[in-house]
Amino acid sequence: MRRALAGLTTRGRSFVAAGATAIVCAFVLGERDLLRAGVLVLALPLLCTVAVSRTRYRLACARRLDPPRLPVGREARVDLRLENVSRLPSGLLMVEDRVPYALGGRARFVLDRIESHGKRRLGYRIRSDVRGRFRVGPLTVRLADPFGMVELVRSFSLADTLTVTPTIHPLPSGRLSGAWSGGGDSIARAVSAAGEDDVTPREYRHGDDLRRVHWRSTARHGELMVRREEQHFKSSGTLFLDTRRTAHWGDGPGGTFEQAVSATASIGVHLARTGMNLRYVTDGGEALPAARADGTFEGLLLDALAVARRSKERSLSGGLAALRGRAGATREGDGLVIGVFGVLSEDEARSLAAVRSGTGTCVAVFVLGRGRAASAPDGAGAGAGSGGTAAGPAAALLRAGGWRVVVVRSAAELAGAWAQAGQAGDDYVRDGA
Repeated sequence: MRRALAGLTTRGRSFVAAGATAIVCAFVLGERDLLRAGVLVLALPLLCTVAVSRTRYRLACARRLDPPRLPVGREARVDLRLENVSRLPSGLLMVEDRVPYALGGRARFVLDRIESHGKRRLGYRIRSDVRGRFRVGPLTVRLADPFGMVELVRSFSLADTLTVTPTIHPLPSGRLSGAWSGGGDSIARAVSAAGEDDVTPREYRHGDDLRRVHWRSTARHGELMVRREEQHFKSSGTLFLDTRRTAHWGDGPGGTFEQAVSATASIGVHLARTGMNLRYVTDGGEALPAARADGTFEGLLLDALAVARRSKERSLSGGLAALRGRAGATREGDGLVIGVFGVLSEDEARSLAAVRSGTGTCVAVFVLGRGRAASAPDGAGAGAGSGGTAAGPAAALLRAGGWRVVVVRSAAELAGAWAQAGQAGDDYVRDGA
């Protein structure tokens, strides 16, 4: 009852004040008719309060986001289902779903009545022009009496999360030359070259095809032995993103950091869909460990990039340590390393160039932003212009260390640079003009 009294609307409070004033004036003036009117005016909001507070119906809510993850600028649909699970019909309801301001603000609906065990379906659309992870909900229901005297708010605890990922630009099909160093051939090809006697068999298991029984090994071991299933070696790679605040300039979608995040997402999704085992590294170290190409890495990468922020790191030491650790784990190196950078000093470029080892392929993507392709600061390098120079001293040092260099103004230009990135010894620079 205390909650209900606190839920009196402006109209309800006005009626209470008017009724109380009329009753006081009736006693002072000795007017019985005024007393009756005052009691009636005062009783109306109190009776509405009792009626609303004793409402026994219960509501159930379900929400569905379609899709729960989407790129910047795309729309998602929110479907709500409200069900009255009690035996009594509901009164007037105002339904409000809490939505962050970045997604368009709150969604409100008015329902006149929901019959017993009845259902109502509601829907609305949301979109975001900035990436991030946003909470949608919970749903609140406002109960009101027919006269508008009392309004109570009941809230559900259910909330969903919408992930807005960076813009993904499709890249041309095909793989970078050298990206499959140390892999690509199957055991079946090795068997055909070495001969049947060199096959490594294993014990027969229930369900194995009898046509795969290796009879010579069976006779040697005295039990059924079968040829091992064909196993393909998968290429591995590392996706490196420089998130340092000092390495990027500009704010909003046009800043180099947002464009670098979009470029990283485009490259990571493209490589993951080609069947490559990838890991994600930033200047702070390894952010996502190596994952097999089973479809999970793409989602994990997009989730990580959706909430990526500029770091306060001053150097690339953490990321370089992660790259060196992986390179030292195998004789072949990391296979493929693609780094996305904004600004690199000459010292940082030398340290980065020293990471490359073995026959691994390393590609540096410089995102210089619009208006800076012609004059990048801190030795990051200039755009091509008429002279065709790549990215200045930093790019020259990387090329000398065996890296391939790509310079673009925005992530949208990456598709045109991708084919050139696969050619050893060639750099791609988008003409600033």
